Amino acid sequence: MILANLLHRPMRSLISIVAIAVEVTLILVIVGFSLGMLNDSKQRQAGVGADVIVQPPGASNLMGISSAPVSIKVADVLRKMPHVAVVTPVVIQLNTTSNVEVVSGIDLDSFEKLGSPFHYIAGGPFEQPNDVIVDDIAADAQKLHVGGTMDMLNHQFRVVGIVEHGKLSRKFLPIGTLQELIGAQGKASMFYVKLDDPRNADVVVKQVLATPGMEKYTVRSMKEYLSLLTPESLPGLNKFIDVVVGVSMIIGFIVIFQAMYTAVMERTREIGILKSLGASKFYIVNLILRETILLAVFGTALGIVVSYLASHAIIAKYKTLPVMIQPTWIVYAVVLAMVGAILGALYPAFKAAQKDPIDALAYE
Repeated sequence: MILANLLHRPMRSLISIVAIAVEVTLILVIVGFSLGMLNDSKQRQAGVGADVIVQPPGASNLMGISSAPVSIKVADVLRKMPHVAVVTPVVIQLNTTSNVEVVSGIDLDSFEKLGSPFHYIAGGPFEQPNDVIVDDIAADAQKLHVGGTMDMLNHQFRVVGIVEHGKLSRKFLPIGTLQELIGAQGKASMFYVKLDDPRNADVVVKQVLATPGMEKYTVRSMKEYLSLLTPESLPGLNKFIDVVVGVSMIIGFIVIFQAMYTAVMERTREIGILKSLGASKFYIVNLILRETILLAVFGTALGIVVSYLASHAIIAKYKTLPVMIQPTWIVYAVVLAMVGAILGALYPAFKAAQKDPIDALAYE
């Protein structure tokens, strides 16, 4: 009878299913995009190969972005410390020429000594100040090739190398070039430190913080730094996710409420017949709620399928925008959709249960 009731009004049932699917898709895709960007940043930081990261006071966790770069001579101070094998300064700058992206100014020799050298898919290292190295994902997304040119930071650069992705950012400039472009000659945004043994990270962190003039610097082992790249540690991200979830639940609640309330009004005589035949209030409420749950099941299943299709389409179209749909969030989305649907059906269900059978049978 439940399935027959839904099939009797196919358009309303379809709209309800699609609305719940939209709710689930909003949660999975938008949250998946947020977590995907965060996880991508985390993986690229880990790919640098450093053991300790030194940032000036007030630096952001995300990519080490700082509005207050410090003297590049800090690197010389760090190199003199025990257990320090390699120090490389890096300048980080946001580029908004075509889209928002992070550009890194690096000293190529010391940067490659932190971990494994760049793996060149095409081309090679910097040759001139106006050269740029890009990773394979950025090259594919923006149709870049070795020998070609690109505009960035109101300047034209020549692509000299395309490297395998996974290190710090997607575009690299000589550190001196980026310093000059942003008016920060002799400055650096952060310093990556390679140790003789990663187990000495805590010792080096304490040494740096004990150095006169560096007491307020942000110094962490890379392990600790990566552990901070979570939604809870980034200002605003958790609130953004909460807003997305809240809006999605409201959409599901309103659509189900409207659909089930209308269904109750249209089935007044049917409800009267059921009650005259001895159907209890619990039976009527149970009937409405089971219809709602069935709609929610179909809607969540459709939403999960659409979410995966949408994520693959986004990645195919915009290769630099990762979408990571986690199984945990699939469970959350299903639970939220079910709860929203049931809440939306409760008032119509209790209204149906309260109907007087005589009035219901007389309803036209």
